[in-house]
Amino acid sequence: MNREFHRKIRSFVRREGRITRAQQEALVRLGSSYIISEGDLRDLDQVFRRRAPRALEIGFGMGDALAAMAKTHPHIDYLGIEVHRPGIGSLLLKLEQEALDNVRIVCGDAVEVMSHNLPDASLDAVYLFFPDPWPKKRHHKRRIVQAAFVGMVRRKLRPGGVFHMATDWEDYARCMLTVMEATPGYENAAGSGAFSPRPLDRPLTNFEQRGRRLGHEVRDLVFIRTSR
Repeated sequence: MNREFHRKIRSFVRREGRITRAQQEALVRLGSSYIISEGDLRDLDQVFRRRAPRALEIGFGMGDALAAMAKTHPHIDYLGIEVHRPGIGSLLLKLEQEALDNVRIVCGDAVEVMSHNLPDASLDAVYLFFPDPWPKKRHHKRRIVQAAFVGMVRRKLRPGGVFHMATDWEDYARCMLTVMEATPGYENAAGSGAFSPRPLDRPLTNFEQRGRRLGHEVRDLVFIRTSR
């Protein structure tokens, strides 16, 4: 077992929150069509019944960005990993509404799922949009963007693949930048020490738009997985 990610400290708390009747019904009615097991990740061609570019969103929340990207790019297969059932149910409803078949969902801890089940060099993009910033200093150890994590993400990306992060928490953004630029095997798409402008293909989510109304500045970080 890879002890690097056999950990007690997690980057999330399982606070389920209220699940609506529609979300609960979607889990029952649509789960078998979209939700896959962790073991299924070992053969993505079989899961999607085709060979195509593959992208993963870690912690997709209510699924707004993931559904929008899947609709805009039907030639790309999308994976989403999330622990919260209301968000999974919400995404299932969006997938049904848009009749999308290029998305599959795994319920679980993204770090453990990726580390133990996802083959290396199997992804063309990894997205991490607005992860929990854990703002209190004593909780910074819970932040998902740590050296071991971004090193693992690099292994899952193909050479030339993209790791795209976004946050509206300035301190976390600068910590992300520091960690990424200290990790071998990545190149900052915006240049050393710089944040990227928001790529046009990153959807504006309800969460982000609410933050902007409150004056929160969003920072994007786009790093390319090098072959070295």
